[in-house]
Amino acid sequence: MSISYAQDFGIKAGLNFTFFKVDEGDFGTNPDTEIGSYGGVFLDFEIDNGFHIQPELLYTGVGDFKFLNAPIYLKYDIYESLHILVGPSVNYFFDFFSNKFKVRADLSLDYDFSQEMSIHMKYTIGFEELSPNVLFLGLGYRL
Repeated sequence: MSISYAQDFGIKAGLNFTFFKVDEGDFGTNPDTEIGSYGGVFLDFEIDNGFHIQPELLYTGVGDFKFLNAPIYLKYDIYESLHILVGPSVNYFFDFFSNKFKVRADLSLDYDFSQEMSIHMKYTIGFEELSPNVLFLGLGYRL
């Protein structure tokens, strides 16, 4: 028995909106927000009838903070051109507190304009007290 799969490789980039907690332990209603940018690559492996595995590696910059975001998504084709992606992400923060690695949860929607071009929106939730939440809006291009 052999397993066959389709594979796509692409790039993505866009803006991110990062919601920082103001003070350690302060979960007030008005967290500080900063706008940054990101860019990176993705692989898309179709595994079965509308299900995919899509790992990504994104370099993200927000003000003085720089980090790598590496999600591994389970992707499902809602319709032919609309997809939902969920999964964990491992993040490495450069010069961000003493704990450089943080595990987070990602939820994303992706819409294909064409065979090559897509638009995406994802929300990354930090589980730890000082881990920022991030909203990503951007474009993807399959090579």
